[in-house]
Amino acid sequence: MDVRDWEVTAMGDESAAEDGPETDGGVRPYTVRLELVDEPGELLRALSPIADNGGNLLSIHHERGNITPRGHIPVEVDLECPPDRFDDIVEALRDAGVNVIQAGAEQYGEEINVVLVGKLVDRDLSETLSRIEDEADAAVLDLSLAAPEGTDGTASARIRLAIDSGRSAEALEAIRSIGTGKDLTVVEPLLGGDA
Repeated sequence: MDVRDWEVTAMGDESAAEDGPETDGGVRPYTVRLELVDEPGELLRALSPIADNGGNLLSIHHERGNITPRGHIPVEVDLECPPDRFDDIVEALRDAGVNVIQAGAEQYGEEINVVLVGKLVDRDLSETLSRIEDEADAAVLDLSLAAPEGTDGTASARIRLAIDSGRSAEALEAIRSIGTGKDLTVVEPLLGGDA
C-alpha cells in the first residue's frame, strides 16, 4: 500500500473520528491563564484537557521565574477552538485539578486595586477572597499581605482584581458589603478621574 493511500484511509476512517471531538472549522482564539505547581508533569497535565476537547495550542508563556501569591507558577496559554467547545475545555481543566485564573480573552477588561484592613487572617482570608471572586464577579490577580502584629492582629491586604469592563461600581459595592460583614475597612481606588 502506498503511504499516500494509507494517510487518506486513516483520515477518512470513522473510528478515528470517535477518538476526539469533531471540529466544524469555525475556530476562534482564546487565552487561558493558569497557576501551576512547580513539579514535573504539571504543564503536560494542564495541556492534555485542551487537546482532548478539541483545542489547538497557539502559544504557551510559562513564567517559571515568577511566583504567584499562592506560590505557584503563572502560565498563559493561547489556543483556538470552536466557540461551543471553549467552556468544555475550561471545565475539563478544572476537573483535572488545574487552577484556572482567567478564561477567555474578553472575560475581564479592567483591573482595580483595593486594600482591606482589619483582622484579615483571624477572619479567614481565603474565604474572603473566594467571596470577592464570587460576589464581585472578579478574579484575584495579585495579593500582598502585611501582618506586623502577627496573625491575631490587624493586617492589611492589597488585592489586584480583574473585572468586566464597566463593572467597577458594582464590584466595589460587593466588596464593601463583604468588608462590612467581616468588620474590615475597604480602601477603594478613585474611579473616573485621571491620575
